[in-house]
Amino acid sequence: MASIDITNLHKLYGRTPAVRGLDLSVEDGSFLVILGPSGCGKSTLLRMIAGLEDITAGTIAIDGRVVNDVEPGRRGCAMVFQNYALYPHMTVAENIGYALKVAGVAKAERRERVGGVAAMLGLGDLLERKPSQLSGGQRQRVAMGRAMVRQPGIFLFDEPLSNLDAKLRIQMRLEIKRLHRELKTTSVFVTHDQVEAMTLADTLVVMNQGVIEQVGTPAEVFRRPTSRFVANFLGSPPMNFLPAEIDRRGRAVLAGGHLPWPDLAFDLPAGTAIEIGLRPGDLGIVAGRDADGAIPFRPDILEDLGSELHWHGTVEGNAVAVALPAATAIPAGSVGLKALPSAVHAFLGDGRRVEPAALLATSKPTGEAPWRATSLSFT
Repeated sequence: MASIDITNLHKLYGRTPAVRGLDLSVEDGSFLVILGPSGCGKSTLLRMIAGLEDITAGTIAIDGRVVNDVEPGRRGCAMVFQNYALYPHMTVAENIGYALKVAGVAKAERRERVGGVAAMLGLGDLLERKPSQLSGGQRQRVAMGRAMVRQPGIFLFDEPLSNLDAKLRIQMRLEIKRLHRELKTTSVFVTHDQVEAMTLADTLVVMNQGVIEQVGTPAEVFRRPTSRFVANFLGSPPMNFLPAEIDRRGRAVLAGGHLPWPDLAFDLPAGTAIEIGLRPGDLGIVAGRDADGAIPFRPDILEDLGSELHWHGTVEGNAVAVALPAATAIPAGSVGLKALPSAVHAFLGDGRRVEPAALLATSKPTGEAPWRATSLSFT
């Protein structure tokens, strides 16, 4: 196992920055996932850790040793690629053991190590097959076995599941999670798939345009996003955003003059424009758009996903999605939306998160709102 420490890392392609002043530490034995859209610099970062890309500025240290100028093969890293990169003319056993053969490992030891890895990955009966005789999932397991047999200190995964169908991706996620639990090898996994990121990561890193937006556990990043980008990128359906303005008491007034959270105040000047973020699963529905404290909702399309319902519509012209339990009874006629104050996220115009300053004293009772039990449960 090994730790990774990255300090003020930069990567330029000509004059175009791919990674900009990045700082990151990966703890020994942890599973860190780097999540972000295409072109955000996540694969470039992984390749710099592996030594496959030159560093423009900054340092990468593995176990306290700066490896900027160390050859890839001497860094103690093994990489699993998106396209498997298997030798088509070699058998499974030969593909897995090729690095050991190049390193001069004795044939008997190679056979033993290849057999052990193949058994762990469920490839024991496939060792004499060629890659063309394997399914996509089996090829990916061979690529993982080729990395594992080297007994590296660090596993680097570059979107290894993106070429698999949905069912195989689920199976491979479980296998990777199980292997990490057994091997406890430091792992860095790059993906644009938020489900992979949320289910695999001990630590989640969200990147955007070459910089890190947020680092934390998956639950921390999902429940308390520090920027509008992170809030919008994580979640399906994504977070809803409603424009609001701060009144003289610090309260968020939505378009149309709606004041759903009269107890919630922000330490911002009156007239400050903000955006209120609400996750679809944190919204409840009530009959009547004029119900006390409700946000008037104009529904449009109802999607039945089997496990839950997604109701799409608008609030004062802004697109809004609501995620409902499958058994939810949809009210007839006009409806409104409600959310507890604890479910409210707020962002300034530059995308930074802003926290509520206080819950104002009012005559309303504290505790659960009476509509909550009759409509939806909240996360």
